[in-house]
Amino acid sequence: FDDTDTVVKPPLKDAYEWIIEDYEWLTGSKPDIIVRASERMPVYIRYAEEMIRKSAGYVCECSAEEFRALRVSKKACPHRGRTVEENIEAWEKMLDGRFSPGDAVVRVLTDMSLPNPALRDWPAWRIQHEAHPMVGNSYLAWPLLDFQSAIEDHEQGVTHIIRGKDLMDSTRKQKLLYDHLGWKYPETLYWGRVSIHGSGSFSTSEIRRGIESRMYGGWDDPRVPTLRSMRRKGFNPAALRSFWVDMGVTQKDVAVAMESIEASNAASIDSTSRRISLVSDPANIEIQGEVPHEIVLPFHPDDEKAGMRKISLTSGAVIIEKEDLTNSFRLKELANVESVEGIFEIGSTERDDDRPIIHWLSPDSSVTCELVMANGSELNIMNCLVEDADLKIGEVVQLERKGFARVEEWSSSSRRLLWLHR
Repeated sequence: FDDTDTVVKPPLKDAYEWIIEDYEWLTGSKPDIIVRASERMPVYIRYAEEMIRKSAGYVCECSAEEFRALRVSKKACPHRGRTVEENIEAWEKMLDGRFSPGDAVVRVLTDMSLPNPALRDWPAWRIQHEAHPMVGNSYLAWPLLDFQSAIEDHEQGVTHIIRGKDLMDSTRKQKLLYDHLGWKYPETLYWGRVSIHGSGSFSTSEIRRGIESRMYGGWDDPRVPTLRSMRRKGFNPAALRSFWVDMGVTQKDVAVAMESIEASNAASIDSTSRRISLVSDPANIEIQGEVPHEIVLPFHPDDEKAGMRKISLTSGAVIIEKEDLTNSFRLKELANVESVEGIFEIGSTERDDDRPIIHWLSPDSSVTCELVMANGSELNIMNCLVEDADLKIGEVVQLERKGFARVEEWSSSSRRLLWLHR
């Protein structure tokens, strides 16, 4: 956990456990080791002091604007020539709070004439007096990510770093630090930006603002593109792993559609998802003729182990979607139906023509439920009728002709399905 920023992106205390839960769900295993940077501050402080004593770093008291001008003009900071003793004294003032935020930073000594301005005496430590959610006010100066992660990679014996290609400057900065400390830098691999169309914004800051303003119900809100949300909706972690492994590590920028991920997921859960019928816009019709009192259907057409469900038809009526109401159709797994002068007659049980096949419910074997669907920034809750089946909370079912949904609540007092995808 790179959690040393208490101001711009302060850590969420609950997120420590959430991230571990997400990791275990996605990988199917527990992490071998958990490292929190905020608990490793004595290590980073020790290396910062070592760097200063080696004259490889110094305390700069220029304002951000002043140093920016120096960096652009390739001129040295006036504090660059301080003695080791002067730097140590200033460093201790940063640590014990005698400096205020913005008064000073620790910089890694590099060459101010380097072609890349970002590498010129880059900042390694800054002052932050805001309390940390895990360690409180124990520290008043904190390392920036490029310093902290560089030290941690060395301490953990990291041999290969995999990072986004937008962080190539981090590699260049850290190599300069490793040269100062006499260390061998790890091999580095980069990936390009992956844009996923139809998944919403991936900005965690934007999502966090939406949660704090109560636009979203939390980090598992069905509308946000997080692992917690995908887990809640019923994605199969094995399908996600397979999709990204197939994608591979490449520096090319890649654009994929959310439908591609959903298709991969659908293929992985189709064989295990029980089928049930749901009607969102009901039309009740009476069926004349030899209507059976009960039919028995499999929960899955290709898996007998999924079990059977009984559907009562004693009332002689069925419920269908209004948009399916025509003069000729086939009730799936039951029979053909014809409308003659407004009277619906049951016909052949064999499929003998190309009339449309529709799903249906029996008034005797259906119950009400909520279907929750995320539509962009909107969350739609639809009151529907659904087959009265013995479903389990957390189970992913396939709604006939509609798509997949996860069972969030299922009892006599409350039934709720959360839409997954088609």
